[in-house]
Amino acid sequence: MRRAVIFDLDGTLTQSEEGIYNCVRHAAETMGYPVPDPETLRRFIGPPLYYSFRKYMGMSDGQADEAVRIYRERYVKKGLFENSVYPGIRRLLRMLKARGDYVAVATGKPQRPSERILRYFGLSAYIDRIVGPSEDVKSADKESLIRRALPADHEEAWMVGDRKFDVKGARHAGVRSIGVGYGYGSEAELREAGCDAYAPDVESLIQMLCPGMSAPHGTFLSMEGLDGSGKSTQLRALVETLHRFGYEVVETREPGGCRISEKIRELLLSRENVGMTEETEALLYAASRAQHVHDTILPVVESGRICLSDRFLDSSVAYQGGGRELGVQEVMDINAHAVHGLRPDITVFLELPHDVALRRRYGASEPDRMEMEGDAFHARVEQAYREMLRREPERFVVVDASESAETISQKIADRVLTRLMEREGIQWEKELS
Repeated sequence: MRRAVIFDLDGTLTQSEEGIYNCVRHAAETMGYPVPDPETLRRFIGPPLYYSFRKYMGMSDGQADEAVRIYRERYVKKGLFENSVYPGIRRLLRMLKARGDYVAVATGKPQRPSERILRYFGLSAYIDRIVGPSEDVKSADKESLIRRALPADHEEAWMVGDRKFDVKGARHAGVRSIGVGYGYGSEAELREAGCDAYAPDVESLIQMLCPGMSAPHGTFLSMEGLDGSGKSTQLRALVETLHRFGYEVVETREPGGCRISEKIRELLLSRENVGMTEETEALLYAASRAQHVHDTILPVVESGRICLSDRFLDSSVAYQGGGRELGVQEVMDINAHAVHGLRPDITVFLELPHDVALRRRYGASEPDRMEMEGDAFHARVEQAYREMLRREPERFVVVDASESAETISQKIADRVLTRLMEREGIQWEKELS
């Protein structure tokens, strides 16, 4: 039996209030109206704009026309990108397509901006049809939008939305509805409108629509670079971007990443342990990594999420294999039982000469035991990394870390997103705002 699942857009697939609020404020200021308070702004999400400007701001028909024009002028240039995908939605859409469902979007937002939003976030590949009004339509009827979105051959259909308009439109169109509590409506509003089911969060929605189904395999990302290359800053920026695109990210680090491994980290980095032998150091890193893989990395990836680690095996190869001169193969052998063949799917490498990286690092805070080593040690680490880049160019995303932090962040985001989309079978090209 073929099932059709129709989604609303704002408040159901994407968290769009930032762009909507900014555009409403812009329209009000441009026309000399008081900027709406937060409660009034919230009411703009869901109903058609023309209706909202008249009802919530007391505008005449002509004033509402002008407000909509000003709103859309800003929205198509900037507002639609001030948006983010709800956590879990990307995973849900992948599961629905794997299940063989027909998936569509029925939204009161004009069709072209809706298509651009879904394409920008790489979600359109999971959607069979996108239905919205043309930009000259003042009032979109949800029932007719849902009817247009339905396939002719469906045997079961659900409308998923966060406002009463979605629920009532579904009932009039003869399909069942799921009201979602994470959007812009309330449980009381949705239940009063007569929703057939209520999902307080995306996880509940996944259980309703895909009961017993396993999540698609996740992704293991790592970030590498010499101490002082700016990893901490770039990790934070990458996580923020991935969250905005609907990727569920769990951050971790090495050494560390779980309770036992964090205890080992204290031993490894303490300045009190300067007498530690090279072999002890390498074995402790491997022991920490074994627990990290078992407790954190594998569970996250198997749950369909992204595990993003600040360093992994590459660091041991570079620092112990190269810096300590234990040898690359020897370090790989030591770690064989720790990783059981696990390697990152994508590794971001921040490229910076070791002398520049060290000057940055020493200027930031007191160095740890590893960072106290001399120039020759760090030169060998740099060379070991370069050899890895030569051997596995397909795994690494190499970014020049001498540029501005903002430029580096943008390059990492664009290239990592492209790689992630490719893993989902999507050809993604960034649309510039």
